Formats: sequence, structure tokens, C-alpha cells
Amino acid sequence: MLTLDKVYHAAFVLKEVARKTDLLPAPELSDGCQVYLKTENLQVTGSFKVRGAYYKISQLNEEEKKKGVIACSAGNHAQGVALAAAHNGIDALICIPATAPISKVEATKRYGAQVCLVPGVYDDAHNKAVELQKESGRTLIHPFDDPDVIAGQGTIGLELLEQLPDMDAVIVPVGGGGLLSGIAFTVKSLSPNCKVYGVQAAGAPGMVQSLKDGKPEELEGVRTFADGIAVKCPGGLTYSLCKKYVDKVVTVTDDEIAAAVLALIEQHKLITEGAGAASVAAVMAGKLDLKGKKVACVLSGGNIDVTILSKVINRGLLKAGRNTDLTISLMDRPGELKEISAIIADLGGNVVSVFHDRSDADADVSGCYLRLRMETRNWDHVRQIRNAIAAAGYHICN
Repeated sequence: MLTLDKVYHAAFVLKEVARKTDLLPAPELSDGCQVYLKTENLQVTGSFKVRGAYYKISQLNEEEKKKGVIACSAGNHAQGVALAAAHNGIDALICIPATAPISKVEATKRYGAQVCLVPGVYDDAHNKAVELQKESGRTLIHPFDDPDVIAGQGTIGLELLEQLPDMDAVIVPVGGGGLLSGIAFTVKSLSPNCKVYGVQAAGAPGMVQSLKDGKPEELEGVRTFADGIAVKCPGGLTYSLCKKYVDKVVTVTDDEIAAAVLALIEQHKLITEGAGAASVAAVMAGKLDLKGKKVACVLSGGNIDVTILSKVINRGLLKAGRNTDLTISLMDRPGELKEISAIIADLGGNVVSVFHDRSDADADVSGCYLRLRMETRNWDHVRQIRNAIAAAGYHICN
């Protein structure tokens, strides 16, 4: 049973390991509402997952502790379980999808856990963990569908209500639903008028589909760089809690998430993984009616692989109109490139790459294509440059 007493007890137990993360104002992210960032990306192990994992493991009896624990995870729950097991002197085996970021896998090993890499996504790792649990007798520490784990995540709700007592809404990333159900249960129990919203990646809308169909539904597959919420099917318990306590669950695209990751880096000097930025993406993309509201966005994690981060930043720059590509048809004669460069420079754009293509089969015999990548301020700036190039008599092809 999930009760408020259990959530309060979890908060007491977690004092010895988890941080009470800051709630930071973020006025630059929206001019329509007051946004605050719950920085679980700065939590011990880099995500909220340590809360639920540690509380669950703290409640095991001595016999269960001797047999050890096993878990399945896309990476963040793995680190939480590994840390909790190490603190309690318990042997831990973690099944992780082979596609998980290397940084998460290596961090899990550093905490002292054994790692079993499983081909596929989170759900495949879960199936392997269940198989190994039956063979070994270890206790399975489920990443979301467990009342103790959910109670641990619910402690974030207690902190939010203390830090922002007049909070109108809280926005939470959703994969399997443990974080959302824990926060929703806690917040709605103590502040019924506060709205609780969930956000999923458009390529992994398991909870959205389940709530629409009235029962937990398993997706055929998931496709998103936000690996922390790339879950095919929510839990039975988390589904029930979300159905009862959550006001709405929306989806955001990977491009919208990338733009949010970039905004958090530039404007607030905060690194988040894709899942961690999903709540902010919903605000920036206008997916919810939040006008005039005080809104807390939970940044669920910051464990993003640096190679993925560079791709996400580039994607975010393109999405925000900070980088843009132009293909221009022009005559192949001296001075054309100079004139176009002057137009761009006069308007404050910066050309970072140039490709002059004379061999394109679609070009005139005396023509060519000029392909440019520019650094720009925003989409209005892009349109200004495009209009100026067109006004000078050049044809823009894209």
C-alpha cells in the first residue's frame, strides 16, 4: 500500500543519502508563466532514482539482504540501486540495455554492482532480470512498479510543496510512471488544487496510450534519444495511480526536447539528459495551458553521454534557428560568393561552412549551387537573411 506515512518515512530514511535539491526560478524559459526548476539532475548519482531505490533496499529484511538484489534499468535506476546496495553491504546485479549510454554503465560499475548488458531496450532488460531473479533468489528492485520505490520518488512532492507552497502545477517526465505517480499521489493528497502533468517522448508514449485505452498498453517499440523514459509499457500500479491523480499526460518530440536541453545549458548552466528536459520542453512548446501559473518542472536526471550531448546541442541549435542551412542557385562567375557573404555579414549572420557545387545534374551549364551553414540569432534573423538574399535576385532552394 502507498500511503502518505510511507512517503514521510521515506523522506526520513533518505536524509542520510539523498540531497534536498534546489528549486530554481527560470524566468527566461517562458513569458506566459512563472517557471521553477526542481534540479534532480544535481541529485546524488545524477538523477531522482536514488530516492526510490535506496528506500526500497532499506526496507529489506536480513534474509533478503543476504541473497542480494537484482534490478533492470536504462541506467539511472541502476546507479541508484548500486549506491544503495553498496551503502547497505548488499551484492547487486543490474541488467542494463546494451544501448544505454556508456557513462551510465561505467558509473554503475564504479558503485560496485555487477552489470549484465542485454540487447534491446529497457523492457528486454526487465525480462532478463526477471529470468535471473528466479534462478538466483535475489530480490528484484523494480524501477517504478513498487510502492516503496514510488514512495521514495514521492518525497520530491514533499519538497516541492515546502519550497513553493502556492505552486499551481508540477510537470514531470514519464517513462514507466514511478516518478509521476509518486509526485502526483503526494501533491494531490496534500494540495488537491495543484495540477499534476506528465510528459512523454512522442516516440515512447506508453502512458499516454494506456490512459487513452483505459488499461496498461505495451507499445511495439520505442524510438527516442531520451533513454530514461524509453519504456514500452507502464506498470500496473503506476498506471492506476496516474489514472487517479494525474490531470493530463502530453508528448513532446525529440527536437523539442533537444531545444529544451540547449535552453537549460545556455540560460541556466544546467546539464540534463533528454528525459530530464522533457518537462521544460512541454513548457517551451506550449503543450499545456499554464498562463499566469506558478509551475515547477522536474529535471529528472543529468546523466547524458557527452557524445550524445554534442549531437543534441547541434540539433537544438538547428531547432532554435541558431544554426541554419541554405542552398542557393546562382551563376558560376566571380563575385557571386562575395556578394552573398556581404549580405549575410551586414545582417549579423556568420558563415561557418561553404560548399560550392558545380557538378549537380540539376544546375544550369553556367550555374552552380552554393550550400552554406550559418550561425544566426533565431528564426526571425534567418527570415531576415533569406529575404535579403532573395531581394538581391538570388534563388533559395530550401
